[in-house]
Amino acid sequence: MKKIFFICIIILIVILLAFTIIYFFHINKKVYYGEDFGIETILSDTDYNNNGIDDYTDILIGARQDAENKPTYKNAYYAGGYPPDNEGVCTDVIWRALKNAGYTLKDLIDEDIKNNINLYPRVNGTPDKNIDFRRVDNLRVFFSRYAKNLTTDINQIEEWQPGDIVTFGKEHIGIISDKRNERGIPYLIHNSAQPIREEDVLEITSKWEKISGHFRFEYTGEVNENK
Repeated sequence: MKKIFFICIIILIVILLAFTIIYFFHINKKVYYGEDFGIETILSDTDYNNNGIDDYTDILIGARQDAENKPTYKNAYYAGGYPPDNEGVCTDVIWRALKNAGYTLKDLIDEDIKNNINLYPRVNGTPDKNIDFRRVDNLRVFFSRYAKNLTTDINQIEEWQPGDIVTFGKEHIGIISDKRNERGIPYLIHNSAQPIREEDVLEITSKWEKISGHFRFEYTGEVNENK
């Protein structure tokens, strides 16, 4: 029993040490920005909530606020749809980010599902307003229809802009940061229950789950032609 106990202690120490190294690596890592690579930051022509800040920047700010708030990762079903501010999953980063720009993503998705239910296989023919807007595959379908569809090649670094939305397969989603690594690849703002929610993981995440969509959201109410 003592031997097993000491083995468990050693394993725990190794895990804690690994997390500590990763944490300090992220804290001390040099951060770059678009201008360091001659990349001009694209701003939206729209200021939907009339707060003097363009939509793309508002979306970035909203995502970063959620990252700094560090809601506990909790995959649950909530009556009314919305989890409390201190809880959430990857999809909650998205509606909170868009809310900061003045958009109510839940209402937009619920309406599109109502009118185009056949386009949303994740709904399975039975809409549920309490959860539909918090499912990655539904978000991917919605953004492919109403946002600008962009490259999924992360090496085209100039095409990745702050506030862009990226989906990975059918299971994960995040917001592109204005921060970049030494190769110009942008950081990802997301929630996978990790200690640091804005991090240099776009490339490694895309290897785990292939990027299934890259979107720039500026809602006009019309289905785009470049999906």
